[in-house]
Amino acid sequence: MFLYIDPGTGSMLFTILIGVIGAAIYFFRNLFMKFKFFISGGKVEKNENKIPYVIYSDHKRYWNVFEPICDEFEKREIPLVFYTSSEDDPALKKDYKFVKCEFIGEGNKGFAKLNMLNACILLSTTPGLDVYQWKRSKDVNYYVHIPHAVGDLTLYRCFGVDYYDAILTSGDYQINQIRSLEKLRNLPAKDMVNVGLPYMDVNKNRLNNLEPLPKSDNVTVLVAPSWGKSAILSKFGDKFLDAVLKTGYKVIVRPHPQSFTSEKEMIDGLMNKYPQIEWNRDNDNFEVLRKSDIMISDFSGVIFDYFLIFDRPVMFADTSFDKAPYDAWWLDEPLWNFSILPKIGMQLKEEDFDNMKSVIDECLNSTELKKNRQQISDECWTNKGEGAVKTVDYLVKKYEELNKEVA
Repeated sequence: MFLYIDPGTGSMLFTILIGVIGAAIYFFRNLFMKFKFFISGGKVEKNENKIPYVIYSDHKRYWNVFEPICDEFEKREIPLVFYTSSEDDPALKKDYKFVKCEFIGEGNKGFAKLNMLNACILLSTTPGLDVYQWKRSKDVNYYVHIPHAVGDLTLYRCFGVDYYDAILTSGDYQINQIRSLEKLRNLPAKDMVNVGLPYMDVNKNRLNNLEPLPKSDNVTVLVAPSWGKSAILSKFGDKFLDAVLKTGYKVIVRPHPQSFTSEKEMIDGLMNKYPQIEWNRDNDNFEVLRKSDIMISDFSGVIFDYFLIFDRPVMFADTSFDKAPYDAWWLDEPLWNFSILPKIGMQLKEEDFDNMKSVIDECLNSTELKKNRQQISDECWTNKGEGAVKTVDYLVKKYEELNKEVA
């Protein structure tokens, strides 16, 4: 008989194990450093062997966020270590001289290395630092979070960014949310800086350098939902997809990558039932966004990627969003995502499914929505074209500050 350990207990046992191992490593490391200090006559540097800058990516799909930042480090000839938990991460194929890319293993194996890391600054998109398996290392001075999408930072699972030291934001609206959580939870104020959207800058330039696609006689509808019980495919499933197919328009469905893990049975069932639909799993979503005329989503951050880069209309399904699993549940203030959506797109209600084609056509032809999109773009995308530069500027400045404190 196999012994079953639930995820919560497994996480606790892993934390205890890492704590014991970490304590032993720190003890012997300190003992070694004291011995080295003694025999060297007090000439050992405190930050010896400390990596100045580390980036950690828990999945290859976030390479679009980190590539422009890594390129900026390379351009400035500043050494950087890039750790990834994807063995096939595109970063591993890059021919860098100053950026060292390394696969550190998936799951607990990767976290074990991170939990005992010796570095000055670590940058990551991964939420949940110091909540589950990923613990703050005693030898990392500063943890910096950079979001992988535009939108509410309170839509992370609970305590998603509580234990980071800094967050790099794309607009003031994200700063206000985190300040509210800090006050509520009695947390120290994080360093929060608007740097912009490095990956969005790259995609905008990418689009500007491409020839326009030839016009098609038919409309292409892209369905790009989030995942979880409040998302389109979970809530409406067959009924929704039947309604979209009845329009006669070409339909592409790009499920959230997490759906293939957490909702595999549902996704497999829908893919088998609707072979006439194009199901997209590209690591890079740029081309599938480019070749669609309109997007239907729910509360997914991809909505903002779509309208900011391609300036095309969006529809958002009325899924009666449940805030319970997210940090947003703790706040009384309305979510920025949902206050903005009616300004840039049209809400799709379940009673509209029978008239799906006419609703889609109305959204496609709205001049008011097009006007609103430019205004919202300026609100949530600061420092356009300078995201990577501003990000590296911040990290370099912070590194200098931290080393002055040590000195």
